[in-house]
Amino acid sequence: MTPFDLVLTNRGVRFMGRYFPCSVGKGGIRSDKREGDGATPRGLHSITGLLYRADRMSQPAPWAQPIGKDDLWSDASGDAQYNQQVHAPYAHSHEKLRRADPLYDLVLLTDWNWPRAEVGKGSAIFLHTWRRRGFPTEGCIAFRRDHMHFIARNAVPGTRVIVP
Repeated sequence: MTPFDLVLTNRGVRFMGRYFPCSVGKGGIRSDKREGDGATPRGLHSITGLLYRADRMSQPAPWAQPIGKDDLWSDASGDAQYNQQVHAPYAHSHEKLRRADPLYDLVLLTDWNWPRAEVGKGSAIFLHTWRRRGFPTEGCIAFRRDHMHFIARNAVPGTRVIVP
């Protein structure tokens, strides 16, 4: 491990010598992650992308991509675009990336079950802003808004996310 890895600990996520309180999935941390179980997958993951709401903030890092009004994420495990960013109209099960609330104003994408998704193994493990401290996610790792901004400014593609 290095100081530039995001490491989940009992104190929160350790990154660059600091600890950031976080929320994880309501299904706990699991080695056998499945679609819809609400669990955060155990393992070594990597950051693959950074999305942000350009109408709500400036570009947080040079590699960040703006979230468009039609941007979605497929969680339709039977579809060829499962666990991929897709665009409306999209007839299958999906999650909107451009939300009314601020949870996805800033999103670090991970390589969980990507780029070649296994059916039913789970989709969309993001790092994003939490609803409130202690409120669990659907499997993602969530942070306080200012902490999420710090992490997004300092993480790069390939940054490791370690969930023991």
